[in-house]
Amino acid sequence: MGYRYETHLHTCQASACGRSTGAEHVRYYKALGYDGIFITDHFFRGNCAVDRSLPWPEKVRLFCDGYRDAKAEGDRIGLQVFFAWEESIDGDDYLVYGCDEDWLLRHPEIEHATRREQLELAHANGGCVVQAHPFRMRDYIKRILLGWRYCDAVEVANAGNRPQDDVCAYRYAKEFGFPMTCGSDNHRSGFETRDPAVTWGIETETRLTCPQDYVKLILSGGPIKLLCPSERFQFQPGMTIEESYWLDEKEQPVATGRDWLKE
Repeated sequence: MGYRYETHLHTCQASACGRSTGAEHVRYYKALGYDGIFITDHFFRGNCAVDRSLPWPEKVRLFCDGYRDAKAEGDRIGLQVFFAWEESIDGDDYLVYGCDEDWLLRHPEIEHATRREQLELAHANGGCVVQAHPFRMRDYIKRILLGWRYCDAVEVANAGNRPQDDVCAYRYAKEFGFPMTCGSDNHRSGFETRDPAVTWGIETETRLTCPQDYVKLILSGGPIKLLCPSERFQFQPGMTIEESYWLDEKEQPVATGRDWLKE
């Protein structure tokens, strides 16, 4: 028997686009039989609900409110709750695991870190970085930027994506040998508002005791089962994808010239 975890989730306390509290998310995932969740609210360059003009300690405290709410409810009803965040840099998004609130308080430089600096800071604390939904295009995203130099793994299945986005992400991660993750990108929990069939995550062979256990799985290429339909990674007629760009050593975009939907 494995252990199920949600890896990508936003609360209304810290993400401006969130619609459920941390506690509401916890009750939903507990009812689904999950063992734990990662709270990954939008950080300060993303769609964060926290006033950026506040002093750093106050910003960090407010940013962690959704996690604290979830952790308290998780402790009460028996669901593991772990802290992480999602940072947006020029439209490409990264999930940072393995660094906690105390670490954030000591490292205000993370707020304006480059992609390379973000990865180095995370690694120095025993953390890791996963590029979230790398082939997603939305009105706030100017182009598809592939940060292969600046991440440890790729989120290849995201329940908020179009299927073709995940087909491309899977092929991209497979070609480069990246560990693969999966998440719901859930902003609203509740059986009346969310279909459990599109609530996705991962399954591990052993229970995670802390975020660093997940980091170790990723960095070691350990077994991570993706909890999403297998057909999510299969090409279907009519799928199209926009042009994609590598991020070079100076974090500048260079066209890949690739059609990731072609084998």
